[in-house]
Amino acid sequence: MPKELQPEQTPRAAAYARWMKAPNPMVTLFKTFDVTNLVRISQKKHLKFNMLLCYCIGRAASPVETFYTLPVGEKLMQFDALAISVIVMTRTGSISSCDIPFSDDLTRFDLKYRKITEQTVENGTEHDLSETHMVIGTSAITETELDGAVGMNSGVYNNPFLIWGRTRQKRFRCSLPVSFQFHHTQMDGVHAGRFLENLQKEINQLKP
Repeated sequence: MPKELQPEQTPRAAAYARWMKAPNPMVTLFKTFDVTNLVRISQKKHLKFNMLLCYCIGRAASPVETFYTLPVGEKLMQFDALAISVIVMTRTGSISSCDIPFSDDLTRFDLKYRKITEQTVENGTEHDLSETHMVIGTSAITETELDGAVGMNSGVYNNPFLIWGRTRQKRFRCSLPVSFQFHHTQMDGVHAGRFLENLQKEINQLKP
């Protein structure tokens, strides 16, 4: 279960003081990933590309300590588990989000991903783990190619968030531009950069 931290007693003390009440505390970075390995695995093993990318996101975030803390309201909360949120279209044509608890075991994560997303598509009810997990938001807008996207800056949803569009193919390689938004109280650029580097490594080395 998450616990409230005293910000002044954490390594994020200065960031908390500087950014919690800033009018624009969110930072967005853009990076183009080589996702050739994920596309090949998806086609060969009949696994969803989006699931594979979400799994790699969880793997890349897990060793970055700042991912486990999050500003919630005016509190700084610490979590001991991660979840990846995906947005799906329901049978009625509306959209809904579902949080997938991250597991380092790809088979287990795939089972959870398919079960939860299928249930959400059918019943339209959001699967919310924000009370127990630090949720990493994602949105795949695969109807078009995207160069980048900037999410909300409401101060209500402070979770890190990744957005991407359709993959791009050039000769024998596939690429995917991704935007990554995070709250500056949660992490600095060095942590975000480490995560993005981790993500490319996880994508490259994934072997189901």
